[in-house]
Amino acid sequence: MQPGFYDGLERNARALMDGFATQAKRAGVPLTTVVVGGMFGFFFTDVSPVTSYKQATACHIERFRKFFHGMLSEGVYLAPSAYEAGFVSSAHSDADIAASIEAAGRVMATLA
Repeated sequence: MQPGFYDGLERNARALMDGFATQAKRAGVPLTTVVVGGMFGFFFTDVSPVTSYKQATACHIERFRKFFHGMLSEGVYLAPSAYEAGFVSSAHSDADIAASIEAAGRVMATLA
């Protein structure tokens, strides 16, 4: 394993979630994100941070469902449940992250 391997995973996960948050803000859609290492999550809510089960289950699940299916149509495969974590890998390039963020912008625009 290369030095800095896990730092790279976290950098990519953070870039992805920062991009999703930016696209959501542009669309006027409340979104909270979290990153731990190469693992990420997001919640359609204006509560930040989401730290409890009660907060997580109070998020806008229908908006998540529409986002998930919209991203799937864009060719971006995310965990199908609003309560699952997503992961980046060393196979995800900067171009993959950028394309996912661009797709998120298109889908977020349909959710406002």
